[in-house]
Amino acid sequence: MLAFLTLLLCCQLAGELIVALVGLPLPGPVVGMALLFAGLLVRGGVPEALQSLAGGLLQHLSLLFVPAGVGVMLHLSLISDEWLAISLSLVLSTAITVAVTAGVMVGLRRLSPSPGDDGEGDR
Repeated sequence: MLAFLTLLLCCQLAGELIVALVGLPLPGPVVGMALLFAGLLVRGGVPEALQSLAGGLLQHLSLLFVPAGVGVMLHLSLISDEWLAISLSLVLSTAITVAVTAGVMVGLRRLSPSPGDDGEGDR
């Protein structure tokens, strides 16, 4: 388990280094996650121990929102001054995300055959 935790942290570090060296407009952890994904594709699957570790991390993911909540409380006056812009951007970004996700899903469903479809159509 420690080896896979080290792997996750090394992927994040590699992502941070790549972003710093190349100047990508992406967060380092996102690039690190892409590196991990590519490595798992090459490997052909996710090891059981990594699945277990990821599940444990996801169970406690809500703890990562505590610092964000503290930041919101510290800057409540700024938020109250800009509530309209914040609200509009949240609603619009959510709507756009839902629309794009639905479009991708529809496109992928058109590309992939239905379950039980052998590709030869009705006879």
